[in-house]
Amino acid sequence: MPLFYNKVQRANPSDPDAPKKWYPVLKSVGKMEVDEVARLIADETTLNPKEAEMALAQLEKVLINALLNGQTVSIGSWGSFQLTISADGAATEKEAGPSKIRKVNVRFQPGRTLKEAIAKAAFRQASDMVSGKTPPGTTETES
Repeated sequence: MPLFYNKVQRANPSDPDAPKKWYPVLKSVGKMEVDEVARLIADETTLNPKEAEMALAQLEKVLINALLNGQTVSIGSWGSFQLTISADGAATEKEAGPSKIRKVNVRFQPGRTLKEAIAKAAFRQASDMVSGKTPPGTTETES
């Protein structure tokens, strides 16, 4: 299945007087909720949907706990998760503390299998979508 995109014209924020340029921007065709993910996992395994949903809930719990303990979490060839921070600089080492932290971010680094799968993506312009019809099992939403 192809990834859909729209064309968007944008200005250069560092040079507002420069001519605007056109960029392709991905268009979401829907959001898959955890119960649907669990059902699809159950369809491919011996788990029932509730067991698959519980396994996903446990994965979330383990991931959060590990990240908050300062660990990087590797999920095999999917990739790995780690926390990073955005902070303001300080004039002295003593001032460089938690009060300078503006935001904690979750960084996902895709693994080999995911990178290889994404590299094979095909793209189609969103206007090529059949009016009123979206891919099976999805709902159309703008991202």
